[in-house]
This record gives sequence, structure tokens and C-alpha cells, in this order.
Amino acid sequence: MDQELMLTEEELRKYKIKKTFANIGIYAFLVIFALFIIIPFYWMLATALRSEAELQQTQISFFPKDWVFANFRTAIQYASKQGVNFFKVFWNTILVGLFTTAGTLITTVLAAFAFARLNFKGKEVIFSIFLATMMIPGEIFVISNYATISSWGLKDTYIALILPFITSVFYIFFLRQTFRQIPNELYLAAKVDGTGDFKYLWKVMIPMAKSTITSITILSMMGSWNAYVWPNLVSGKNHLLVSNGLLSVYKDIDGTGTILSLQMAAATMVTIPLLIVFLLLRKQIMRGVSRSGIKG
Repeated sequence: MDQELMLTEEELRKYKIKKTFANIGIYAFLVIFALFIIIPFYWMLATALRSEAELQQTQISFFPKDWVFANFRTAIQYASKQGVNFFKVFWNTILVGLFTTAGTLITTVLAAFAFARLNFKGKEVIFSIFLATMMIPGEIFVISNYATISSWGLKDTYIALILPFITSVFYIFFLRQTFRQIPNELYLAAKVDGTGDFKYLWKVMIPMAKSTITSITILSMMGSWNAYVWPNLVSGKNHLLVSNGLLSVYKDIDGTGTILSLQMAAATMVTIPLLIVFLLLRKQIMRGVSRSGIKG
């Protein structure tokens, strides 16, 4: 506003035109970016509502010709015929996600507090080594984790799906940045009053970092829900998750192809709950990201 008051009438007109075109460009970019995200979701839903005969055609319309809502019920029934309980797969995913997220929160909060507030020899060196592990390709960890789980005889168990993922270096770094923004004077004052580290963490730091911890909870749960490579390696038919279960169940009679309409119907059913949770808690995620900052 101050800038507009200092301009002449001609300069103000040019400034408004320039600002209008800039806004148009920004909104056009956001709309295009949103379409790239929305269209795959729409196509999944549209495919779930098409008949298999329509999907076999060479040209497929943008909208389904026949809206086959029965595909959702058929997907559950077909999975049962293949010996896979659709709701058991749901339960497996929820159970693994809850325990993985709980373990991640415990290790993340304790490690972030130690790196943010406690003083011990070699702290910065250890934290630098932690960050360096983020540069290592995840496939390398898959190989070593698989060898470890196999040697312990834990394949096709819940422990195999949970144990390797109860900590995250990125989440530790993420929460540490938030903890470092909390004034250190509060910690020193608490120590003078005789407050222990765990009590200070529970009463002061966790409430003040609630938004970031909520973000970590949501992102960890989403990561567990969408995991594919690791569950596909270590889970058997009794411990299938929604990710690898959807791919392995919906095969045609001779097993050479995929019944795409049923697979997309199942994918829609397992995606909608996660999408609803994300939409309901998106403000907490953005608040947590904004508060974490890039400090120190």
C-alpha cells in the first residue's frame, strides 16, 4: 500500500497491470499443478466404476459409460474367493501403522530432545552422522534389514513389518528444529527449580511442539499405509497389507492379467480413509511444517 501511494498515476496503472498478470500466472500454475494431482485420483475412481468390458476397449471415455457401483462389493467378494480377507488386510495395515507410528514417536521425541537440549560429548558429530545416513539409498537398508529379519526367523510376522521402521532420522531432524526454537532459558529455569529432564520434556516441550508432533504422526501413519517394497518382501498371506495385497489378489482366472476395475475399486476403498484424515488434519501438518523452520 505504501508503494502505491508513492507512485504517479501512470506508474500506478502499470504496477496494477503487472501485479494482475503476476497473480494470473501464479493461479494458472497452481491450477495446472492441482490438475496433475487430482486427475490420477479421478481416474482411479472412474476406473473403479467402469465395467471390465469397457476397460478392454481400445478407446476409453473420460467418464464411465455405465456406472458399476457393484464393483466395490465384488472386489471384497473376489478377494475372499482368493483366500484373502479384505477386512483382515485393512486390520493388518492399521495395526502395523499404529505400532510403527507409536515407536517412531517415542524414538523421535527422545532423540530430538537429546540433540536439542542435552549436552554430551560428541553430540554434533553423532548428529552429523545421523544426517549423513539420509544420503544412503533406501534400497541398501532393505537388503540389510531383510537379511537381519530372515536370520532371526521373523519373516511373515507383525514384528518384521514394524521393527525396521520405528525410527526416522528425518523426523528426528524435523522435531529437533522445533525444539531448538523453544527458548533455552525455560530449560535452565526448570533445572533451577529441580525439574527433571523427562518432566520438562513432557510438561513443556511436547505441548509447545504439538503441531510438529501431530505432523510426524500423520506422515508416519501415511508412510506405513503406503509402504509396498518391504511388506512385499517379508509378509505372507496372513500378514498382507493394503499395498501388496491389492496387487497380488486381483488376478484373472489364468493369472496372467489384472482385473483392473476390481483392483481400482479396492484401491479407492483403502485410499478414501487416508484422504479424509489428511483433509481433516491438513492445518496441523502445515502448522507443524511452518514451525519447524530451518533454525540451527
